[in-house]
Amino acid sequence: MGKAGTSKGRSPTPTAKRENGAGAGAGGGTGDGATNNSQPTTATASTTTATVAGGGGATGAGGGTGAGGGCSRSTLHANKTILKTVSVFLASGKRNSSNQSKAAAAALQNKRQQQRQRKMDELSGKINPKLLDNLRKKTRFTKDELDALCRIYRKLVSNCQYAAKTLASSSSSATIAKPHAAVEGIDRIVFRELLHSTFDIVTEEILMERIFCSWDKAHEGLPLRLEGWLIGLSTFLRGTPAERAAFCFRVYDLNTDGFITKDEMFTLLRNCLIKQPQDEDPDEGVKDLVEIVLKKFDIDKDGKVSLDDFMGTVAAEPLLIEAFGQCLPTDSAVVSFFSTLQI
Repeated sequence: MGKAGTSKGRSPTPTAKRENGAGAGAGGGTGDGATNNSQPTTATASTTTATVAGGGGATGAGGGTGAGGGCSRSTLHANKTILKTVSVFLASGKRNSSNQSKAAAAALQNKRQQQRQRKMDELSGKINPKLLDNLRKKTRFTKDELDALCRIYRKLVSNCQYAAKTLASSSSSATIAKPHAAVEGIDRIVFRELLHSTFDIVTEEILMERIFCSWDKAHEGLPLRLEGWLIGLSTFLRGTPAERAAFCFRVYDLNTDGFITKDEMFTLLRNCLIKQPQDEDPDEGVKDLVEIVLKKFDIDKDGKVSLDDFMGTVAAEPLLIEAFGQCLPTDSAVVSFFSTLQI
């Protein structure tokens, strides 16, 4: 009985081993090992199978991790490609912008050089071939006449510069004048002297000013540059009747509104008439004369003279072209002027 008790006391040990095997089977995730305690061999196989299955699961999980790493590498490569493309685009834009800036700077420098050269040519009396061809198309002067007129222009500009220096030196030394950029060309003083001494233009101050301002309609009131001087001189000396009539209209249009009004007629005619001592109210006679002239020129009867009214009246009666004052040279003055040109 002692042996039997001993054997009975040892009998639980294998059972514990089977339970451990079942526990291992359960850890492997197999339900059979948890229920079939009488088959240890089967439990052991189940444990092995579970272990292999667990390894497969781990391997599968590792494969999943590898797939995730491949996606990350693809995304990183794509981002690098995009950044490289953007960098190339920005660098290309910078190069294009730099090239455009350089081209604009070169064009500006070339323009300034041309302006300086043109200015030097004007002061030296020279004309570059392109400008000469352009002036021959815009004027009625020959090449030799243009060369001679350019020499006259140079002398007139020199006179203007000398007069400006003389005026500056005669001013008070205590007065400090602010420097300003003077526009080179023929100014009013030299221009009026030229009209009076060369072309026998004897007229009132207001007409002298209007002739100067109307000479170059593109730069009204500014000193006359070479091109404006030659084009205006062509109209002044050799213009067609229509061109000369249009020039006279611009002179008589005192406020440059496109019409010669009754007030402007009164101002022009009052300065032209010789006042007599016995006249009690000379303005009344001027007003009567204005009404007579207005009826002659006002073709459309709107109370003022437009360019069309003036051109139509002068075309019918050419002697009325200077009805409001002298602003054109005489024929003898024109012949005398061309005879003095050194051609």
